[in-house]
Amino acid sequence: MAVSSEVLIKHLNDDLSREFQSIIAYVNYSQVIKGAEYMHIAAELEKHALEELQHAMTICKLIDYLGDVPITTPKEVRMSEDSREMLQFDLHNENETVREYKLRIKECEELGEYAMAEEIRTILVQEQEHRIDLATALGVKLQPL
Repeated sequence: MAVSSEVLIKHLNDDLSREFQSIIAYVNYSQVIKGAEYMHIAAELEKHALEELQHAMTICKLIDYLGDVPITTPKEVRMSEDSREMLQFDLHNENETVREYKLRIKECEELGEYAMAEEIRTILVQEQEHRIDLATALGVKLQPL
């Protein structure tokens, strides 16, 4: 299926909505997570929030470059009183984000937007690092995406 710039814009806006979701979740979770075993990851989540903000800025720039206006609505942020469950929510979201950015790189390259694909690759590297941090904190093995 051939991708158009309109389809790419729609997908980038979905990515942006997911980045906004991540910013909110990481800010919130980093402050409310409980338990000595999670104190290290709480500090890491604060760093993740700042990185997600930079990702959102990059995605906004790309949408603007393509001639559209970035959306402003985050995807739903799930909450829990259970720290482990919050981290599982984050890992689920990061898995989805990594899968989507892999697709976005292919779409950009199909449109000949190689520089844009490289910017998304840079984001993808950090998102994969977030997955590793979360999986380590949860003590789970990551599955290939």
